[in-house]
Amino acid sequence: MEPVTLAFLLVGGAGLVLLVLALVLGDLLHVGHPDADGPFSLPALTALVGGAGFVGAIVAALVPGDWPAAGRALLAAAVGLVAALPLAYGAVRLSSALFHMRTDPTLTDTDLLGSQGVVVTAIPAAGYGEVRLSVAGQLLKYHARADGPMPAGTPVYVVGTPSATSVEVVSTATDPR
Repeated sequence: MEPVTLAFLLVGGAGLVLLVLALVLGDLLHVGHPDADGPFSLPALTALVGGAGFVGAIVAALVPGDWPAAGRALLAAAVGLVAALPLAYGAVRLSSALFHMRTDPTLTDTDLLGSQGVVVTAIPAAGYGEVRLSVAGQLLKYHARADGPMPAGTPVYVVGTPSATSVEVVSTATDPR
């Protein structure tokens, strides 16, 4: 392997290793500034270095062998940098989109009011059982109490939230009389 190609492969590998280290150890060792955004962020710099190295290695390998080493290195560096700029731009856009992504708000006690579910552990007359509720498309299990006993399998409706981990329910089963 030509020394110029090898040098560019090492540069690309260094960019890749830096990216992996930043992803794995970044939060633990606080590598890079957490608020860095834009062209000087860690994802942008690693994409630039890695892309320039690997594209430069491809160019250096494809240039005819009768070119002088300095000419091959300059051509490989120029093409590598030009090709790496869109990679760095893409890394900036992707990391910015991930960082500013909207998420659903955290569920609160009031979000449980009105949700429906089923008793999974019988509710005694003076105590707590368990219910499985469907809230915001998720199945969640809560401790539950009711005015009277309810066997497992009873469909219920939440009417109160005495604590963050328990609910007060009423049966929605129709009376067969």
